[in-house]
Amino acid sequence: MEKTLRKVFVSLLIFAASSYAFAGGRGAKGSAFNWNPVMDAIIEVESEGDPKAVSGNSCGAMQITPILVKECNDILKKQKSKKRFKLSDRFNVAKSKEMFVLIQSHHNPQNNVEKAIRSWNGGPKYSVRGTQKYYNKVMKLLK
Repeated sequence: MEKTLRKVFVSLLIFAASSYAFAGGRGAKGSAFNWNPVMDAIIEVESEGDPKAVSGNSCGAMQITPILVKECNDILKKQKSKKRFKLSDRFNVAKSKEMFVLIQSHHNPQNNVEKAIRSWNGGPKYSVRGTQKYYNKVMKLLK
């Protein structure tokens, strides 16, 4: 019994540590930022949590396009990382969240939640008017 409890405890500790490291991009001052509430709200708006959702070129729980996967790989290449995402990674919620955090760390180092939500819907050159309904839906779930 004690061995089982120890295994469960260690597993939870590893999960918590990896979740903390993964969820956070680093802010302008190096502090961790937790994108999980924003990502969870986006997932609900985009696919109602369905990791197999498909709508045109957009796939997965976060409705990621091939262009976003390419952008992530370009960022990784600039960072001299050997890691690369595949199109099939869009159907994996953890990898989709990883892509979201990577995009935010590169294009939104200030961790501006409004910019993150609007740009996820309207791209990097989003218009406030064009993304207002989407922004309202996500914010409603965040409150």
